[in-house]
Amino acid sequence: MTDSFVFSPPAPVAVPVQGGGLFPVRRIYCVGRNYAEHAREMGHDPDREPPFFFGKPADAIVTGGGEVPYPSLTQNLHHEIELVVAIGAAGSDITVEAAPGHIFGYAVGLDLTRRDLQQEARKAGRPWDMGKGFDHSAPIGEIAPVAAAGHPETAWIELRVNGETRQAADIADMTWSVPEIVAELSRFIALQPGDLIFTGTPAGVSAIVRGDLLEGSVAGVGTVSVRIA
Repeated sequence: MTDSFVFSPPAPVAVPVQGGGLFPVRRIYCVGRNYAEHAREMGHDPDREPPFFFGKPADAIVTGGGEVPYPSLTQNLHHEIELVVAIGAAGSDITVEAAPGHIFGYAVGLDLTRRDLQQEARKAGRPWDMGKGFDHSAPIGEIAPVAAAGHPETAWIELRVNGETRQAADIADMTWSVPEIVAELSRFIALQPGDLIFTGTPAGVSAIVRGDLLEGSVAGVGTVSVRIA
């Protein structure tokens, strides 16, 4: 006798790859406060403290642009533009030097945040999950394979809302570099192909409302675009 699912499993989550193909998503990890100016605007010490991580569910991914519904239970939805790392090779306790060999490619993503829920949870000493990991909270553009994008160490990252620049910096301003992030995260969990790492956002996060058009880019990597419905 062969066991069968009691109901149909959900469709797999995947991100289009530049040039063709789909990148299957296993898990989403995010790095908090990885730009000094953003740490300051959130009221934290920007010194080089060890990076910390939180997660989003894989099915929070939104691809292909279009519309993202304004989420429930918030009056303060914020944008956070980020460089995203796509893992292509498994590993744990990865060294900084070996980290680039575990990366399949890079993309541009948005870490949408119910800031009021996040701040309430933080004040109460509770997890951030409902402030960060809600439906449609991780829009992402196409993944640029390493063969096309290389391993960007310096690149302009920018987010425009209705044509006005809200966030702009160079990824070289990250407190922890991509290889350092990959290495540190691999100390906590075994990274696997299909993992995505949102690497933190620069200063300039602010509220967005229904009807806003968000257009993000990382030079040499790609773009992401969504409208809040």
